[in-house]
Amino acid sequence: QLQACGGGLVQVGDSLRLSCAASGRTFSSYSWAWFRQAPGKEREFVARIRWSSGIPGYADFVKGRFTISRDSAKNTAYLQMNSLKFEDTAVYYCAAGSVFSSRDYEYDYWGNGTLVTVSS
Repeated sequence: QLQACGGGLVQVGDSLRLSCAASGRTFSSYSWAWFRQAPGKEREFVARIRWSSGIPGYADFVKGRFTISRDSAKNTAYLQMNSLKFEDTAVYYCAAGSVFSSRDYEYDYWGNGTLVTVSS
């Protein structure tokens, strides 16, 4: 029901935009989020957005670099990533849930992962 895409291989300092499209149902009353998991590390929160109001929230390590947004007409959320760093390399996952949370276990719906590789 959630399909993430947009990952790829980029260089340090480049930009990339991830998309997460919903199908089969409407998530307009939910909160959406992006998480990531780097090799050998646990999954961590990146950004979230309250769908109804557009209010965002970010992990400290992406503030000022990443922007989460949504397009209600397309039922799609985005993660614009600028000034990418080597340590941003990870599989990125989108999720939807009824709670505006940074905790992954509070999200009910998960998309496939999309790999972002940042080379130095």
